[in-house]
Amino acid sequence: MDISALAIFAAALFVAAVIPGPGIAAIVARVLARGRQGAVAFCLGVALGDVIWLGFAVAGLAVLAKSFAMVFMIVKYAGAAYLVYLAWKMWTAPADAGLAGLDQPASEQRVGLMLGGLAVTLGNPKTMVFYLALLPNIIALETVTVLGYLELSLVALTVLGGVLGGYCVLAERARRLISTPRAVRLLNRSAGSLIAGAAVAVATR
Repeated sequence: MDISALAIFAAALFVAAVIPGPGIAAIVARVLARGRQGAVAFCLGVALGDVIWLGFAVAGLAVLAKSFAMVFMIVKYAGAAYLVYLAWKMWTAPADAGLAGLDQPASEQRVGLMLGGLAVTLGNPKTMVFYLALLPNIIALETVTVLGYLELSLVALTVLGGVLGGYCVLAERARRLISTPRAVRLLNRSAGSLIAGAAVAVATR
């Protein structure tokens, strides 16, 4: 695919991704409250959701996506419900509980977090609008081949990895400033409230 087209796509996606939304809020809140454990899995789910929406756009399935509005509605509410669950876990976590999810196998926790991130992205109207409405004005999608889709997907994963990773690093650094049990409890509840707000944003848009 033409380098200039990939560069335009990368720039547009970076601008869209760097603007905080429900996914960013959930990632930041989780890292603030629980550190980096599970953050990669959640970020991967978010990024895979973008690749799926990109696939719909490239394949010209915008009408089909609208036809399956009920399916995406269910996915949206599933993502919102998962965020509510995370919010509850953080709000009720003891200040000295350490990392969340220690009562679950690590592999099971990673899969759940990845599916949660995927659901949040698939149900996020901002992501849907970017790929199905704005992207066709940026790139001539009718000329994109299978190889071109793979190149766009690689660019998307790279850009999103950088943006989401940057938010994770900043949240991790902020977390290191918190040390006392009272501050940890306050952070847990603040993070829980932030994630609950993200759930409301996902469910009501």
